[in-house]
Amino acid sequence: MITKLRYDIMATKDDVLKLVEEKDVEFIRIWFTDVLGFLKSFAITPPELEGAFEEGLGFDGSSIRGFRDIHESDCVAWPDASTFQILPWRPKEKAVARMFADVTNPDGTPLEADPRYILKQMLKKASDKGYTFYVGPELEYFYFANDQCPEFLENAGYFDQSMKATDIDLRRETVLALEAMGMRIEKSHHEVAPSQHEIDMCYAEGLTMADNTITYKYTVKTIAQKSGVCATFMPKPVAGINGSGMHCHQSLFEGKKNAFWNPSDEYHLSYVGKSYIAGLLKYAPEFALVTNPWVNSYKRLVPGYEAPVYIAWARSNRSALVRVPMYKPNKEKATRCELRCPDPSCNPYLAFAVMLGAGLKGIEEHLELSPPVEKNIFHLCAEDKKKLNITEMPGSLLEAIQIAEKNTFLKEVLGEHVYNYYLESKKAEWDSFRTAVTDWEVKAYLPLL
Repeated sequence: MITKLRYDIMATKDDVLKLVEEKDVEFIRIWFTDVLGFLKSFAITPPELEGAFEEGLGFDGSSIRGFRDIHESDCVAWPDASTFQILPWRPKEKAVARMFADVTNPDGTPLEADPRYILKQMLKKASDKGYTFYVGPELEYFYFANDQCPEFLENAGYFDQSMKATDIDLRRETVLALEAMGMRIEKSHHEVAPSQHEIDMCYAEGLTMADNTITYKYTVKTIAQKSGVCATFMPKPVAGINGSGMHCHQSLFEGKKNAFWNPSDEYHLSYVGKSYIAGLLKYAPEFALVTNPWVNSYKRLVPGYEAPVYIAWARSNRSALVRVPMYKPNKEKATRCELRCPDPSCNPYLAFAVMLGAGLKGIEEHLELSPPVEKNIFHLCAEDKKKLNITEMPGSLLEAIQIAEKNTFLKEVLGEHVYNYYLESKKAEWDSFRTAVTDWEVKAYLPLL
């Protein structure tokens, strides 16, 4: 039987030391991400564990994208005991566990480039106002036969019961592994496109969910790789079909009370909930660079594939950027908003930070929420959209860069260091893309020109 820590129990240092001994754990992997969201890891053995808790673990920060320059490279990783979990796909003998880490400077001050720290700062801002931030992301992904070309494993569609064993077994193994690591799974199913899938985690507090999202992505890819299959969170791997999104359901709670809930309002939304949504709508073009961070992200954000292009809110209408789901309209705990633009390639620590930051600014600025748009916005003409004050999300990575440069929101949330690194990194990516000669150009122009 796989040993797991219950999702509602936070392990302590002493719990971890005891479990390592009892469960024959030989390797403890220390996890953190770079600025762009790529998982970093190194392993220690049990004799080093207590010292790691007491003194941290040093490493070269100049070799991590966005962290430090070479002349000030020393960083320290501090394992977070509450994130300890045994990796269930590894052998039970000489087992392997993991913990997320917080990264600091040698003097113990937080490293401003640590994505986990950036999210913690925004969560503290919410906490200082009396709020706890909850989020439930829905990450879509594809299974392909290999990582060289997008070859589908099957041709099923939304909620189809596929007859192919491979994808069903992979999803089953992934759910079991995630549950073994203490994560609550709400449901899993086939998505709209061939070979596209989704496993929904139950909502959780912001930092826990960011850690869970990193774990989710790594687990999906690891289980697939063990079976010789490629799992990818690329936003738009195949033209002409739906891309993969990461719709983010979010809410603020004051203790056990949902701060978004007002039973007497026609939309069951409080003033806080409406202002929060207005903040998301106002700042979405500015935070798109973080929630949709790659050239390929903007191949998904086009009309016609359920991806939100238009800045508006609605309830049942999935063509709007923000939705207030109507599954349980009279239930306080279920009242939330769903931001539909993010994709699963983003760094969840930074993405959750900018979403929360935008919502809090909406509350601080007392923003008024416009009426919902309950029409298929994809079918509205330009004049109708203008009358409804519906604008559009950035259409390319370049446009997202330009919007982020002209405004101050991202710098406020990310801090100057990460903001500057992020912009330079994305500019370099755009330059690399714009100077590349694509297959489309060769097929279109070579025989013609």
